[in-house]
Amino acid sequence: MASKPIIQPVKGTREFYPEEMAQRNFIYEKARQASQTFGYQEWDAPFLETIELYAAKSGEELVKEQSFVFPDRGGDLITLRPELTPSLARMIAQKQSELAFPVRWWSFGPFWRYERPQRGRSREFFQWNVDMLGVNSPEADAELIAVAATFLKLVGLTPQQAAIFVNNRRLMDAQFDALGIPLEKRLEVSNAVDRRSKMDPAKWDEYVLELGLSQEQLAGLKQILSDYKLWQKSDELARLFKALEALGVREYVQFDPNIMRGLLYYTGTVFEAFDVSGSVRRAILGGGRYDNLLRDVGGDPLSGVGFAMGDVVIGIILKEKGLIPPFVPTPAPVLVTIFDESLWMESFALAAELRAAGINVTSYPEPAKLPKQFKFADRMGVRVTLVIGPDEAAAGKVTVKNLATSTQETVARAEVVQTIRKILAA
Repeated sequence: MASKPIIQPVKGTREFYPEEMAQRNFIYEKARQASQTFGYQEWDAPFLETIELYAAKSGEELVKEQSFVFPDRGGDLITLRPELTPSLARMIAQKQSELAFPVRWWSFGPFWRYERPQRGRSREFFQWNVDMLGVNSPEADAELIAVAATFLKLVGLTPQQAAIFVNNRRLMDAQFDALGIPLEKRLEVSNAVDRRSKMDPAKWDEYVLELGLSQEQLAGLKQILSDYKLWQKSDELARLFKALEALGVREYVQFDPNIMRGLLYYTGTVFEAFDVSGSVRRAILGGGRYDNLLRDVGGDPLSGVGFAMGDVVIGIILKEKGLIPPFVPTPAPVLVTIFDESLWMESFALAAELRAAGINVTSYPEPAKLPKQFKFADRMGVRVTLVIGPDEAAAGKVTVKNLATSTQETVARAEVVQTIRKILAA
């Protein structure tokens, strides 16, 4: 009889076997460490939101093309959250009079976007979000960038491997003013700048001209985008770089006039981090200042700056560079074997004693030949196996086997914890 085909997961979603889960947890732990080093508090928001929340704050492409939208049983349009900033704005607005500002919050959770799955992009992903609200200064922007740079350090990426590129929307608006680019064209031009590195130069020129810019404006725009000293005309960026120097992360940060961040709500500093030494061309993380966000969801105007990082791109980069820690199949370094059915509960009791002493222990779930149990221990990366056979049980002892050195000793049961700790500490 033919077996039934295995039902496949939904396209673009991800399955986390233990090894992939360990990688995700490694990224989460380093994100948590970087956030808490700067005093940020962990929080979260609903996974389901009304589409109106994103229609108010996000770009049309995100709302109409990239969101998973469906009617609930009451007929309201609901979406799986594609980003977190609008939820943050609503939650801050709801308790704006009760919170102590500046608010420093961070979160790490699942998000969904209806995109074409490809390397570095899936429809389901985990995202680290870091935000500060209540301070409007380049120095606050520098702190957010420093959190991002600290994460890069913690995962082992050097400034030669990963860099954070910064720009300023007010600086660029001043340049657009000088070129005579009308206000209604600014978002389209910003999006075009964001796409420049991904397009053939001639095709990009053609694309910009189709937006309604003249040849003279195109030439002026290209000149601006090649001026890597342009930041010196911005007092905000001068203060930003001075603060980054003081924060000890300046080596990770560079100015790049091509960084625009097309989302509607960015108003000042913008930044993106990239792998500059490998095969991944997508941004590791990105963010910026969004001073008008709270007002649009019903709160009083409040300055904010934040960034987000998905786990897919950074996971590829860390794996490519050998920076993911070796996978350990079990969190329990000790296996208590089951010699036979008569000593089964004796082995379970020993395992319970060790757990009470703070040692992670797994026990074989049923009697089996000892070579089979030792083979299982080896496959699971266990470092110590314990045996209570008839002789050990009669003498009140336990045989302790060190799998790393292939040595063993029989000790009094009262000495097992100390013996195990000595082996694990070696």
